[in-house]
Amino acid sequence: MTDLDGAVVLVAGASGGLGVRVAAMLEDEGAVVVRAARRPDSLSGPGAYLADLRDPSGGAALVRSALDEHGRLDGVVVAAGVVAFGAAKDLDDDTLDELVATNALGPIRLLRDAHAALAQSAVAGRKPFVVTISGVVSEAPTVGMAAYSASKAALAAFVSAAGREYRRDGIRVLDARPGHTDTGLATRAVAGQAPSFGTALDPDAVAERIVRAIVDGEKDLPGSAFSS
Repeated sequence: MTDLDGAVVLVAGASGGLGVRVAAMLEDEGAVVVRAARRPDSLSGPGAYLADLRDPSGGAALVRSALDEHGRLDGVVVAAGVVAFGAAKDLDDDTLDELVATNALGPIRLLRDAHAALAQSAVAGRKPFVVTISGVVSEAPTVGMAAYSASKAALAAFVSAAGREYRRDGIRVLDARPGHTDTGLATRAVAGQAPSFGTALDPDAVAERIVRAIVDGEKDLPGSAFSS
């Protein structure tokens, strides 16, 4: 079990979708949440920071901000992400760059940059954690979403290997892979039009499942963990 009372948790991508829900639920569990997003119109109030994870220095700056304000970091949730649709043969470079930078490189750098602070949390006797949300496409790459699937699969692969390393330092790494969730992300695609996905998962239920996994000390959340 992880006691979140007073834990300092950084949530990247906290401006909407799953991020804003997970942040609120973590606060309900007693955590001190540091919110981050890259759009200035999407954040307000204390403990909220603008951060563009596409920038190679974005993750490090965000970790420094959390440490400067709170003196510690006990958890990181990476909920930032973008999606694109369309045939692989029609993929343009700008779309590919956006997908890889936002969904893979940014989260990977943030996990790297947060390691030292999280390891210190473990030394202090707390139970630090990292949560990523690679989604079900990392398990089952999807036609019409090849580049998006690849960017998320890259993150999942990094987490799978890095998680074993981080555990040696007392840091739990948890990847969540829910299916299509009704967060509105598909309507904000950086390219293409969303296909018909069928019935979507409820975002509140998905966020609640992720937070429950954090509290209960779970180490993986495959797609099957979100089935009703």
